[in-house]
Amino acid sequence: MTTKILKLAAFSDGVHGGNPAGVWIDQVLPETAAMQAIAAEVGFSETVFAAPDGDGWRVRYFSPESEVPFCGHATIALGAALALAHGDGLFHLALNNARITVAGRRQGELVAAALQSPPTYSETIDPSLLQKTLALFGYTQDDLNPEIPPALAHGGAKHVVLALNGRDKLRAMHYELDQGRRLMNDAGLATIALVFAENPQLFHARNPFASGGVYEDPATGAAAAALAGYLRDLGWPHGGAIDIVQGEDMGCRSRLRAEISPIAGSSIRVSGTARIMEA
Repeated sequence: MTTKILKLAAFSDGVHGGNPAGVWIDQVLPETAAMQAIAAEVGFSETVFAAPDGDGWRVRYFSPESEVPFCGHATIALGAALALAHGDGLFHLALNNARITVAGRRQGELVAAALQSPPTYSETIDPSLLQKTLALFGYTQDDLNPEIPPALAHGGAKHVVLALNGRDKLRAMHYELDQGRRLMNDAGLATIALVFAENPQLFHARNPFASGGVYEDPATGAAAAALAGYLRDLGWPHGGAIDIVQGEDMGCRSRLRAEISPIAGSSIRVSGTARIMEA
């Protein structure tokens, strides 16, 4: 690896947990093939690349297997890295298909960070895709929460949302990686968001990321934004924000907060803390 990668765990639970991300910052972005190779070598679910662009930063995200349009936990990690390098502040990011912001603020051993996602929207899921998704995990319609119907949710990337009606069913999640990769790639999905609502403002989540070659993410900010946007569309009694606990079934507990404005289609503010990992 020719360029030093800063490694941070985003959406940490204090000084523990969080989703590891690689952060590469330099004056000019490498060629696409080089970024893909670096991301594969780092081996995290995502590595984010950033270079100065006017008064902001040009940003691209790569999983070990492919480029992704938007990654929430890597954006939080980037916000933390920029705050460490340039001081606390708000940073403007130009993605492939959107312009967003991330704020970073140093907080002792941690860095608090908050992103504004791309615009959100949701749509009904095709019955065939729903059946394939249920079959992937061995779930049936009886395992779902009828108050949060299955849907496609978008917030910079596309996700299937499946709300389960029991915490035990979320805990028992399993699937075959290659089968999941084919399903997600065929449908253009970033992840499948499996969630359980403990109450209207507290969700537990698991996010298979087979499309990027990763069995499961311990924290997924893009899916949190998409879920929050869908709950707004649905008229869910979110009270302006939801908290999400993710990664606990992986032994890597993570915490995300999504703040939801009442404006249909508007972005979601997703926040958490990031911790620096050992090199």
